[in-house]
Amino acid sequence: MAQNRFSHGKGPSQRQLRVGELIRRTLSDVLLRGDVHDPDLNRHSITVGEVRTSPDLKVATAFVLPLGGYEAEEALEALRRNAPELRHLVAREMTLKYAPQLRFQLDETFDRMDDTRRIFADERVRRDVEAPDDDEA
Repeated sequence: MAQNRFSHGKGPSQRQLRVGELIRRTLSDVLLRGDVHDPDLNRHSITVGEVRTSPDLKVATAFVLPLGGYEAEEALEALRRNAPELRHLVAREMTLKYAPQLRFQLDETFDRMDDTRRIFADERVRRDVEAPDDDEA
């Protein structure tokens, strides 16, 4: 019986990583060229930060963020509305046996990085981080 690769804390396979990166680059190119004829989508400059694929490669989740993070929900809705056409355009440029279903989520990586910077900038945290180890005596 096949198991989900993520069920036991294992990361994605090399194949999942390769396909995810290929989809990310292809999707980025499709969005950059404005191949989808939807003015609501084309008015956004969208960054595709990462694409994660399911173990069977049938679903690809793209983590996206519009330039500056402005109107993120509107951009996400436009992507979701145009997912079938985007899937077709991405599949046309790739050499996969099956085109994965595309799902879209907001990329919160930059928000988490900002939160981490704020935490490390806090005086109490800096004092703890910069304190010498007790083991170094």
